Amino acid sequence: MGTVYLNGEFLPRSEARVSVDDRGFLFADSVYEVSAAYRGRLFRLDRHLTRLARSLKELRIDFDTRALVPVHERLLVDNGLADAPVAYVYAQVTRGAAPRSHAFPTETIPPTVYAYAAPFDRPTLDRWGEGFSAVTVPDRRWARVDVKTTALLPNCIALQAAVEAGAKDAILVRDGIALEGAHNNFWAVIDGTVVTHPVTNVILPGIAREYVLELCSNLGLPLELRPTMVEELAVAEEVFMTGTTTEVRPLVQIDGRPVGDGKVGPIARRLYMAFLDGVGA
Repeated sequence: MGTVYLNGEFLPRSEARVSVDDRGFLFADSVYEVSAAYRGRLFRLDRHLTRLARSLKELRIDFDTRALVPVHERLLVDNGLADAPVAYVYAQVTRGAAPRSHAFPTETIPPTVYAYAAPFDRPTLDRWGEGFSAVTVPDRRWARVDVKTTALLPNCIALQAAVEAGAKDAILVRDGIALEGAHNNFWAVIDGTVVTHPVTNVILPGIAREYVLELCSNLGLPLELRPTMVEELAVAEEVFMTGTTTEVRPLVQIDGRPVGDGKVGPIARRLYMAFLDGVGA
């Protein structure tokens, strides 16, 4: 069943128990992070924990994220993933257990801290080279997407729409703008320029997104931080997604129509190869 971490203990997953009064369970009053590890080396964990600390601050949950560093490291070892080509660690912090009330508890309660590690099944290069498909769906998330909470039902519904359409990804659209995916960031190549949305409250600034921005600079690729209108998808040469469990994923079809020439483009390919080289994959 694997070993998980819960409130200071490492124990079998089957023995982990969370109170039914936990506010994460009752209200999604919680935040989370997913960090990648390449052959046991956690990728930019400091940035993940900085983002987690920001989310906690926005929700006014008191927890020192530095305590999660040894937790991440031990979970990889205890679950036999220290030498895995790629794995990930999920960490979640809730406000804790208290009598159900919409307002925050007036008394001090300890947060609930949960984490686990799992292998990541990366597509083969041949499968990656075929490209993937996506559908556009309305963005029905709350207005603070930049806070990484566990209130993911709109994301789940969006990705379910993709699954039912036989697609891999969902592109969330609001006010005519293709914002991001259900669990990843959105990019397009238009007139030879890489385009992705700037950091605002309507997207989650991904750690992989940040890294790919650096790769664009290192490779000398023209880059523009601006919204992508849905109408531009019809003229985009390439579209791809990035994320911790997405890495760089090229889309060759959106809503049943080909992207560009319907093949994986050279920019996505260059970025993916640079990404794999950079993480030592």
